[in-house]
Amino acid sequence: MGYIQYPEIFLAIICFFVTCYLTRNGLPWNWPFLGMLPSLLVHLPRVHNRCFDILQATNCTFLFKGPWFANMDLFLTVDPTNIQYIMSTNFANYPKGDEFSRIFDILGDGIFNSDGDLWKFQRKITRSLINHRTFMKFLVKVTYDKVENGLVPILQAASKDNLVIDLQDVFQRLTFDTTCLLVTGHDPGCLTTEFQDVPFSKALDDAEEAIAIRHVIPENIWRLEKKLGIGHEKSLSQAWKILDHFIDNIVSMKRQELESNKRKTSSLQIHDEQEGGVDLLTTFITGDAHEIGGINTKHDKFLRDAILNLMLAGRDTTSSALTWFIWLVTQNPRVKEKITEELRKNMAFSDEANKWHVFKEEEAKNLTYLHATFCESLRLYPPVPFQHKSPLKPDTLPSGHHVTPEMKIVFSLYAMARMKGIWGEDCLEFKPERWITKQGKIKYEPPYKFLCFNAGPRTCLGKEVAFTQMKMVGATLIHNYEFKLVNESHAAELDVSVILHMKHGLKVKVSNRWSSMNCTAIK
Repeated sequence: MGYIQYPEIFLAIICFFVTCYLTRNGLPWNWPFLGMLPSLLVHLPRVHNRCFDILQATNCTFLFKGPWFANMDLFLTVDPTNIQYIMSTNFANYPKGDEFSRIFDILGDGIFNSDGDLWKFQRKITRSLINHRTFMKFLVKVTYDKVENGLVPILQAASKDNLVIDLQDVFQRLTFDTTCLLVTGHDPGCLTTEFQDVPFSKALDDAEEAIAIRHVIPENIWRLEKKLGIGHEKSLSQAWKILDHFIDNIVSMKRQELESNKRKTSSLQIHDEQEGGVDLLTTFITGDAHEIGGINTKHDKFLRDAILNLMLAGRDTTSSALTWFIWLVTQNPRVKEKITEELRKNMAFSDEANKWHVFKEEEAKNLTYLHATFCESLRLYPPVPFQHKSPLKPDTLPSGHHVTPEMKIVFSLYAMARMKGIWGEDCLEFKPERWITKQGKIKYEPPYKFLCFNAGPRTCLGKEVAFTQMKMVGATLIHNYEFKLVNESHAAELDVSVILHMKHGLKVKVSNRWSSMNCTAIK
């Protein structure tokens, strides 16, 4: 028996010393030549929580030393004064930069990747389109139709047949359909009880995972993988082709449609405005042409990049927010009861309070506690869990730390939410009340503290769009259905991606809160 135990003891001793070397007082060990990369790779499956552990132990800032042979030094910070300085005060010195563009090359020259005049132009035109009353009417119509005729039938079928469904997948289908309609005018029809394959969505997931991996390995290594066509770079290359093929077809169909209706364009626009709105692609194509930085806004390449950037923003961020919202509410019966109570009090018609109902935008917009619950969900589980910048010139941050163009500055939004010095002793609690003032209004929190919708000149243009959709969907779900988690131990595991997905999805069983006799709106 003793001979059998010796290898086990020896292995345990080796593991103990390796662990000690990989972490020093909970912090990464700076190895000769390799820097802190071994620790990063060991902790990669829990990278978001690892960032929290490190930043909690180092008072909100930490310098990660990359390998000597790679340009991978990272300055991690969640200090709000640093974030305000970088995102606003000295914004000109912190563009997205060339490295960001290389990592996110699949996004082309879209609004997320671009800087300078091209970014300013795209932001200006996108803002004017999103803020136009025609687009907002279109948004409300599309969202309501998809909830009533797409989401509800799926939930009804799951409830009736006692099925297990993945709400994360369902929400991605919902936001993919709505975003595609809003951006291109095309309805891919993915939100159905048949759960057909969605190559575009799968390709986007693969691309996001590959982009996340690019953040944690040296650039010369992932470039070699790309050249050889192996690993995550192979998946990214395949995803790129699928995304391009889908968007090319959409743009081609749209051009043909507009050309065939050329003589009726004026009456078509009037009709669309009366009915709910014109999609963004139509507006891009029929608008005036511009030449920005050698890029023509009428060319397919510009349209491709614009569409992909907007599809990424619309599909992934909102679906992630809805997924974590439902999970958190199911874990907190007190919060769920308060939402339910608010819904009953604010129903448009009193006789609707105790039967099945799809919420319209005008009914959902004044739901303060529901809004606060989404804010709290976004705080704890931000759809985009980290951001990074690089200075054009050497600079000294308000915290006193010196940064150079050779390093990346990384904000961990996930870690920021869990800092007692930023959010208080109860920062780990799911507490929507922290977002409500004594007067019963939504409390304003500075974006340098609540960075979910970015800050400064790059503040998210789709904030109002996101809250409109989330509240219409959230109100309808909480009022009409009960959700029971199938595997609670899996639900909260974070995937390694640039979007905060649940690693195993959100598997639930659904039950209808009202009798089928009252489900009069179900088609």
